[in-house]
Amino acid sequence: MEIKSVTLHTESIKEMRKFYVDSFGFPLINEDENSFRIVIGSNELEFTSEDVKGKPYYHFAFNIPSNKFDEAKSWVKERVSLNVEDGEDEADFSHLPAHALYFYDPAGNIVEFISRHSISEEMVEPFSADKGVLNISEIGLTVDDAIDAGERLIDIGIHERDNSPLTSTTLNFMGDSSKGIFIILTQPERKWIFSDKLSAIYPLEIITTNNDRIAINSNNLLEVNKNDDKK
Repeated sequence: MEIKSVTLHTESIKEMRKFYVDSFGFPLINEDENSFRIVIGSNELEFTSEDVKGKPYYHFAFNIPSNKFDEAKSWVKERVSLNVEDGEDEADFSHLPAHALYFYDPAGNIVEFISRHSISEEMVEPFSADKGVLNISEIGLTVDDAIDAGERLIDIGIHERDNSPLTSTTLNFMGDSSKGIFIILTQPERKWIFSDKLSAIYPLEIITTNNDRIAINSNNLLEVNKNDDKK
């Protein structure tokens, strides 16, 4: 499974555009009064304020090159404060292995830059958002019933990363470990690390490179639609 595009809701469309396009420098490919779409390496990320309800927030992660974590960390710190947990402003996932940093954007999304040392390509030129961010690595998908949702994802070929049993009480990493790309399946009220926020259900849409569609609709219900076009 690879991600083609993600669409998220926000009530702060102007502030978000300024943050991602003007401050971070992600390439802008489309915008109107209620939305804008940016390039995230080989993927696309859209924010929309159309029919937004409440103050949506999400967790998502971007893969960065394996040799650019320290440089990327300094680059991000010039633009936004890093989130801190237990006195640390980065996470060392020795079991992966990987390093990650976290920050909030203007909508309160928990954004992660992760350098997966076993799979991320190396980069020679200076780090920047348009060249140094490789793709969307993770997108959190919060649902009322993680077991049912996981089984529906498995039905369209998106499996748990270690083929472990699905659990409703911990994170379920649905995707491909070899590529470091996952849908993080969880239920409400689980604390996102390096944040003070709990997982919550908000509308979103994920399109895979197979053009399968996974979405939370305006009624906070999960929709999973497999692309059956074989042409």
